Amino acid sequence: MEAKAITRYVRMSPTKARLVADLIRGKEVLKALDILEFTNKKAAKIIKKTLTSAMHNATNNFKMNEDKLVVSQILVNQGPVLKRLMPRAQGRADIQRKPTAHVTVVVSEVEKEETKEIKETKEVTSSGTKS
Repeated sequence: MEAKAITRYVRMSPTKARLVADLIRGKEVLKALDILEFTNKKAAKIIKKTLTSAMHNATNNFKMNEDKLVVSQILVNQGPVLKRLMPRAQGRADIQRKPTAHVTVVVSEVEKEETKEIKETKEVTSSGTKS
C-alpha cells in the first residue's frame, strides 16, 4: 500500500530541489525528517512539509504504522517557467527565467529488517550452529 502527497508550482529550481530529494530517497520517514530538519537549503523546508503530508495521509487514510514507513519514491519535476523582462543598457532587455517545480513524495509500509534479523538470531541459538 502506498500513500502520496504532491506540492505543485513551488517557486524554486527543480535542479536545486533534486539535490535535497536525493538525500532522503529510500530512507525511513522518521530518519528522512531528521535529515531535512538539518539540511540548510530552501528546498528542504518544502520537501519536509510534503513528506509530513504524505506520512499523515498514510496513517489517517490507510491506517499504516508510522514507524514502518519508507520513502519509496520522491520526484521533483519541472513546472511552468515564469518569464520576466529585465531592462539593460541601450534600450535592450534580457529575459529572466523564474522556474517552478512540482514535488511528489510516495511513502510505503515495509517490514523493518531488524525484526527479520532478530528471528534469524533466535533460530541460530536454538539449533546450536548455523549451517
